[in-house]
Amino acid sequence: MTVVSVLIVDDQVPFLRAMSAVIEETDGFRVVGRVASGEEAIGAAGALLPDLVLMDVNLPGMDGLEATRRLRLCTPAPVVLLLSTYDEDAGARFIAECGAAAYITKSAFGPDRLREAWTAATA
Repeated sequence: MTVVSVLIVDDQVPFLRAMSAVIEETDGFRVVGRVASGEEAIGAAGALLPDLVLMDVNLPGMDGLEATRRLRLCTPAPVVLLLSTYDEDAGARFIAECGAAAYITKSAFGPDRLREAWTAATA
């Protein structure tokens, strides 16, 4: 079975821990890095070459939307899933702005939603 390598980007430690726990509970997914800013995400993605980036929308400095736009220019480009506390309606606007594969509210993020989003993005 292929393991999906995941980079988590969030500036709030409780959310980093929660997302890490979800990844650890989900068969076939493995955390390869955790960073707290958009700038760090760009550097870590270049060094770690994750398959998947879980990207918070609101970050200090470069926000998650700009970081996602830049990650999409990488070769190979990781799949980016946006996460935030904004409602689902805001997610469609965020995806249109930056080209992320999907948006999941932080309150709805769990193993099933992670697998569904990954499957849809890589189908």
